[in-house]
Amino acid sequence: MIDPFGPLQAPPTVSTPWAAPPASVPFPEPSVRPHDAPPVRPHGVPFARELAAYGDRVALITPEGELSYRRLAERVAATAERLGPVRRLVLLAGGNRADALVVHLAALSAGHPVLLVPGDNDSAIHALTAAYDPDVVARPNDHGTWTLDERHPSSSHTLHPDLALLLSTSGSTGSPKLVRLSHENVQANAESIATYLGISETDRAATTLPMQYCYGLSVVHSHLLRGAGLILTDRSVSEPAFWAEFRTARGTSLAGVPYTFDLLDRIGFERMRLPHLRRVTQAGGRLAPERVARYAELGRRSGWELFVMYGQTEATARMAYLPPHLATERPEAVGVPIPGGSFRLHPVDDQGDPGIGELVYSGPNVMLGYAESPADLSLGRTVRELHTGDLARRAPDGLYEIVGRRSRFVKIVGLRIEPQRVEALLERHGVTAYCTADGDALAVAAVGGKAADGDRLRRLVADECGIPARAIRVRVLAELPRLAAGKPDYEAVRRLTRPAPEEVAEAGLARDLCRLYAEILDRADATEDSSFVSLGGDSLSYVEMSLRLEEALGGLPAHWHTKPIRELRALAAPVTEPAGAEAGEVPEAERARRPIRWNGRNRTRSHTGTHISKTPRSSRSWRTRRTLETGVALRAVGIVLIVASHIPVFSIQGGAHVLIGVAGFNFARFHLTGAERRARLRHLWRGIARLAVPSVAWIAGAVALTGLYDPANALLLNSLLDQGTERPEWHYWFVEALVYFLVVLAVLMAVPLLDRLERRYAFGVPLALLAVGLIGRYDLPDLAPARFHLGPTVVFWLFALGWAAARATTVRQRSLLTAVLLLALPGLFHDQPLRTTLVVAGLTLLIWVPTLPSLGPLNRIAGILASSSLYIYLTHFQVYPRVPDDFPLLALFASLAVGIGYAAVATRVVRRL
Repeated sequence: MIDPFGPLQAPPTVSTPWAAPPASVPFPEPSVRPHDAPPVRPHGVPFARELAAYGDRVALITPEGELSYRRLAERVAATAERLGPVRRLVLLAGGNRADALVVHLAALSAGHPVLLVPGDNDSAIHALTAAYDPDVVARPNDHGTWTLDERHPSSSHTLHPDLALLLSTSGSTGSPKLVRLSHENVQANAESIATYLGISETDRAATTLPMQYCYGLSVVHSHLLRGAGLILTDRSVSEPAFWAEFRTARGTSLAGVPYTFDLLDRIGFERMRLPHLRRVTQAGGRLAPERVARYAELGRRSGWELFVMYGQTEATARMAYLPPHLATERPEAVGVPIPGGSFRLHPVDDQGDPGIGELVYSGPNVMLGYAESPADLSLGRTVRELHTGDLARRAPDGLYEIVGRRSRFVKIVGLRIEPQRVEALLERHGVTAYCTADGDALAVAAVGGKAADGDRLRRLVADECGIPARAIRVRVLAELPRLAAGKPDYEAVRRLTRPAPEEVAEAGLARDLCRLYAEILDRADATEDSSFVSLGGDSLSYVEMSLRLEEALGGLPAHWHTKPIRELRALAAPVTEPAGAEAGEVPEAERARRPIRWNGRNRTRSHTGTHISKTPRSSRSWRTRRTLETGVALRAVGIVLIVASHIPVFSIQGGAHVLIGVAGFNFARFHLTGAERRARLRHLWRGIARLAVPSVAWIAGAVALTGLYDPANALLLNSLLDQGTERPEWHYWFVEALVYFLVVLAVLMAVPLLDRLERRYAFGVPLALLAVGLIGRYDLPDLAPARFHLGPTVVFWLFALGWAAARATTVRQRSLLTAVLLLALPGLFHDQPLRTTLVVAGLTLLIWVPTLPSLGPLNRIAGILASSSLYIYLTHFQVYPRVPDDFPLLALFASLAVGIGYAAVATRVVRRL
């Protein structure tokens, strides 16, 4: 193994380059002890003292090489000796570097309190150095060499024996208000996290979060506690090099705040192969329930677990977690208290719901209290339980849900920001401001003459708070908005700092898309985090939605139905400025006055009387190459073949059996989503109603008016009651079979155990049902193909095959399904080779080819036919017989037209119902 540390080359003097000293160089004994007290060496944090117990196991994996626990313990012990036997306050410039971690562990092991600050924020280091006068400052110098600046040989402070760690309460603003954490806090929280995550010696976690951030620090502590490995890196998850390091180190654990998941979405995390990944953890702010469910489902398919967690710095990082098996069913909950902790709800006077109160946490990880000056470092415990400031309820299933906030703390990209501190920061720079949160942004309204330059203030706040400038909105005003009583009007601050009209064009598109989703899916609760699947979309609404979205966006990417609206909006062509409108040519106020209209498919911004620049071809590559989903194409072609063969225009049968497979494929895509079980069932029963209601209505009319059908047809019972094969009674076998399949599967999925099995074995369950269906395909034990090919029990295997095709992700799985198809289908249709060939060809395409090359007009025609296919099937039996036999093409077009018309009427009626 490569040792990333070199021996100390200089004696221990002030501000010398630091590395672990040899044992023969003792730290000089201080000549003066505070208050003439004898040296006090508290026990420190146990896991930091016991690193050597893990021997030669790999502790750290760095770009320079690996470091064993034994070697790490030696470095920690040598650095602890360098810090000396008398406790001193150590300010540590944190960073995901081995030398920073060694100093941190050395201080924890020897009982020296550590004040952790961001290593890349000089202003925070200077501010806290000035406020707390640390005895030692550990940070890299301008040349990257690590130094220990020993400012006081003995501590200038009275340090409480329990004090172990000081962390900022408000991001990285350099606020003097710190959280005081004890040795017990640090140890207890690490043990609790390691317990509920199931961390073992074989785990390897990447440091995806800053060390000075309590969440990132908890990842370090909990893994070192269990002898696991740490992949020390300061790379972003958006960098390919990070993933190269992660795979090479066989990483098992990944931690992220909501912004991390934004980055994961952008880089295509769902398509990555990470064979050693065991768990993904999320904290640092609320992740939308739809995204929780989506990532939980992705983890289920990929073999890892998602842990959604809730915590605050005042609780040494963690207070609650959501068990992974509940993430799809209860994604809106924060879960249950961590081991050793407990919650209670404190009544709130102005809260109308008696079941809602302020969430109060108790446990061994609750802080000692706050520190606002060096004098507070001598205090013991001043806090017994933690009032979180969050309003919460306890659901009947025992899970806690956060419903609001009492205080003005906000979380921006995972960092907790205290707006009052930001206001104080700007006041020190001569700017009077009001600061508040507006969604995922920090809104700042300011006055202050020349000092109040909007861009300058944005950069200042971004640098001090450690959040991206894009998450800060600044508006410079002549006068700050106030309420009638003279208090700050924060709602006005939010309103005034929101972008001008042309700047909200993106948001306008998002609102348009939300309205479109709400219209087609009848879901008024559609938001930017919603997807077609999460809103309950099914195969009947899928094609209509895809056509409307294509008109709005100009094209659709693969798997668009699983992507949230915000991603679809981002994939649209970028907004372009009018020609000649270079930076500074058009004043901001003039741009704000110009009306905006959307220029159809290219989504360019059109100003009255101005030229619209074209979107570069490179940015529209996925939009110009039109494709058609294979499932949609098969539905369109299949219904045309069915109607044409019944007239007959020609006789090419097998379309209905292909559509049975397509129905199974769509069942898996649209009904077996990552939503919790009850939401799944509601979605499934709604889908059954959308299929059964218009079918029963039409067939009942046909029974009453034609006399060709038995009343059992109107009740969709012919397949169960009629053992004959007369054609009129069996006209609607296809609809009956689908209703039977969906009803039985809905009943089965209502059983929690079966629901969990399907989620865990996404391909195995339909494969098992395919095997069961093959029993119905044959008359056992002779395996003679003697059964009627329109019976539901005979064709169920095709439905299961389509379901399995939707879940197949590997060549081996697709090959297996193709082999089953080729072996089981021959003989089903009794000497009809063309029919057999058609079904084999159609379902093979479904298994292997997700999309087909197409053209825009062809897509629209196929979309209309596919979305109306059920209704064309229902109505055509009553349409084509009314057309003279001499005009078969007229009969075909009339059948298609009536079915499309009935689709338009039935869809709207069923939505209203």
